[in-house]
Amino acid sequence: MPELNEPQCQAVAHTRGPLIVFAGAGSGKTRTITYRIANLLATERVPPYRILAVTFTNKAAGEMRERLERLAGAEVTRDLWIGTFHSICARLLRRYHAAVGLGKNYVIYDDADQKALVGRVLKDMGLGDQAYPPKLVLSLISREKREGYLPADTRRAGRLDGTHADIYERYQDALVRSDAADFDDLLLYGMRIAESDTMEGEELRNRFSHVLVDEFQDTNLIQYRLIRALAERTRNLCVVGDDDQSIYRWRGADVRLIRNFKHDFPDATLIKLEQNYRSTGNIVAAALGVIRNAREREPKELWTDAPPGERVRIRAFLDEREESTFVATSIQREIARGTSGRQIAVFYRVHAQSRALEEALRAVNVPYRIIGGMKFFERAEVKDLLAYLRLILNPKSDTDLLRIINVPARGIGDKTVDRLLARAAEDTTSAFEAIDPLIASDELGGAAKKKLAAFRDMIAKLRERADALRPSELARRVLEASGYEAALREDDSAEADARLGNLEELVGAIAEYEEEAEEQGETPTLAGYLERVSLVANTDVEAQGSEVSLMTVHAAKGLEFDTVFLTGMEETIFPYRGVDKLRGDSEEDLDEERRLAYVAITRARRRLVISHVSMRQLFGRTHWLEPSRFLDDIPEEVAERDAPPRSERPRFGGDPYRFRAFERPWQSRPSLAPGTRIVERDEPVPVSDDWDGPEVVLRPGATVHHATFGRGVVESVESGSSPTVVARFASVGRKRVKAQFLELSPHSTSGEP
Repeated sequence: MPELNEPQCQAVAHTRGPLIVFAGAGSGKTRTITYRIANLLATERVPPYRILAVTFTNKAAGEMRERLERLAGAEVTRDLWIGTFHSICARLLRRYHAAVGLGKNYVIYDDADQKALVGRVLKDMGLGDQAYPPKLVLSLISREKREGYLPADTRRAGRLDGTHADIYERYQDALVRSDAADFDDLLLYGMRIAESDTMEGEELRNRFSHVLVDEFQDTNLIQYRLIRALAERTRNLCVVGDDDQSIYRWRGADVRLIRNFKHDFPDATLIKLEQNYRSTGNIVAAALGVIRNAREREPKELWTDAPPGERVRIRAFLDEREESTFVATSIQREIARGTSGRQIAVFYRVHAQSRALEEALRAVNVPYRIIGGMKFFERAEVKDLLAYLRLILNPKSDTDLLRIINVPARGIGDKTVDRLLARAAEDTTSAFEAIDPLIASDELGGAAKKKLAAFRDMIAKLRERADALRPSELARRVLEASGYEAALREDDSAEADARLGNLEELVGAIAEYEEEAEEQGETPTLAGYLERVSLVANTDVEAQGSEVSLMTVHAAKGLEFDTVFLTGMEETIFPYRGVDKLRGDSEEDLDEERRLAYVAITRARRRLVISHVSMRQLFGRTHWLEPSRFLDDIPEEVAERDAPPRSERPRFGGDPYRFRAFERPWQSRPSLAPGTRIVERDEPVPVSDDWDGPEVVLRPGATVHHATFGRGVVESVESGSSPTVVARFASVGRKRVKAQFLELSPHSTSGEP
């Protein structure tokens, strides 16, 4: 196999028993996994339906399948089980749903559905959102499920206080009544079936002869127990990952699982992929410099045959506006020299940092897109149509019924809905099943009964036609029968037109699903499409066109770009809330932040620019910040810095994270509010009318000092008999000041960053 290096060949050729592959960033692990599967199919003659390959994103699963189709052919690979943990479990539960009390047409609740459901539970229990924030409650419930505890288990173990245990129990009961599962349920139910002594469990454990897991460092305990059970009979378990890229501890990933794999499987073969094929030599050296100082890691020496390339540029700025303007103008130059916008990315540690960057990019007309912002399937009209379709498929889903019972407005008010929910609770039925007994009672007036009956009849007729229509045809029928499309057309506004466009896009997406299913020899079904939609992840959306990508470092995992701008590399920002004296869990917090920095650096192929500021407005407060400690770990020989090393910078005051910005012999253009125009002046502008020295030119970007406001950066100059300067000061923000009251910094020359 000339396409593979020696360690990759070893991993491909290993076909019996447990195998762990530590794959460094950019080391070709996807190629290795796909060739390994192709070898199992061609050489070992393993039937494709006996091979399970688990990834962490639908994008990665799709890429793996495409590569395998090129290697082994579409006919051979069609029956392979390739997907994310959630999609694989959802597929298994369609077959074994009865084993966990689910119906065949169960629905999957997303984050918004879960929040709505727990909100109703809290309301029924008379608990307020302030004392029991739904987001926190759901986090606790998710933690319990990720560790394998359903409500009864949690209560026996005393893991939650009485009230939270009650909330969890009622939440789970509501899911069962709705014939629904949340994302954690998919994994928990799948694991419980696989580990059970039931007929279903035995059948499931005998289903696969080879199990492969990509990104193993991101698994949690439930996922590990699941794949261990599925591989129990043959022990042909191959896990591929990199503990240096474990960055999801906050959502349950346990890096100890990959580090302790040899403990659980003492006979496992260990192979390391250490050659990087993605980045230039200087970028690889910078990444290795940062990760080497991790407190605990599997030793790996990342290396590359690639040329050194450009040095990693490390830039210092006064504030986030300077930083953002530098990034925006640098991107302009990068695009001008031929780099596609889709090959440029800007990373930040927290979403709040994107505001200044977006303003700067808009000011210079650079198109961009936010990865992790509002997604297509999060838009209200899209969720509304999907709720109609899910209710048609599964009328027990109260969350979907409550979303669309009065959308578009059909005169069914809150009081009617409250009485409907009360009747459902009293009869222990779904809300849809409670409509008939409520209409038959004396609890509603005639008008309310008529409107509720009309809604019931509409859903019933759509359900009757559902099996006879293709999913896309049913979607169009819903828009017509519900009055949703007519209401938007009657609105006749730009917003309504945009919403109609999104609904057309959704119907088109359903039609595309139908074509894909038929090409794969499957029958397209409404349940199949809804399952696919429910499992779409944020990071599965790839950049289209020429937009520059803006994203958090967490969202960048698995992506790569020619040019990367890594912004906000300051203490307390990155590492986030870092402190000098680390104790207990904080040591692991710092290690994970270090791994996150390593992931960010290794996303860059050819060019990496890292920036940090002295002062940052964030979350409504001004923060004085020191450069990140991680910058000192980047070897001097691979970096181009515009500031002295961190150890040489003076500190002021008692706070070790507060310091005065040092003077520097460069200045970037300051950023401006959208629409502001700066005029560069070629003619000298005297600092004051009685200036008797050499004339001084004040241009935007010059550094000045004011006796009261302190140090600032010039944004514009208004000439005249008494010149006025608009400058941004670290202490007070933007001010208009007479030039005669300013002192010019000795290092205030403007220049390209």
